[in-house]
Amino acid sequence: MSAIINFLVYAAAVYITAFIVPGIKIKSFGTAVIAGLLLILARYTIEPILVLLTLPVTILTLGLFLIVINAFIVQIVAAVLDDFKVEGFIPAIIYSIALSVVGTVLQWIFQ
Repeated sequence: MSAIINFLVYAAAVYITAFIVPGIKIKSFGTAVIAGLLLILARYTIEPILVLLTLPVTILTLGLFLIVINAFIVQIVAAVLDDFKVEGFIPAIIYSIALSVVGTVLQWIFQ
């Protein structure tokens, strides 16, 4: 039950963050749920591969390149979903940072 609540809180973070960051459009909460699921799946499957491939750059930037990887994953999910739009790479970077902050705050509130 806790995993379902955590997932719904993350979906709410995806939905709320889309309203905060300009250049991000989500049609409905249902789309946010699907986007949240795809973001979670991408972060557990694609992100480790990208981190491994870009390890030298990540080390040189002291981990800041991970933000770029997260933004790339957001753009991949936006390319898969029709109702989730990202209007450029800079909004994707801002969205990935804001999603981390909003998700952390919501997790802290609901636990």
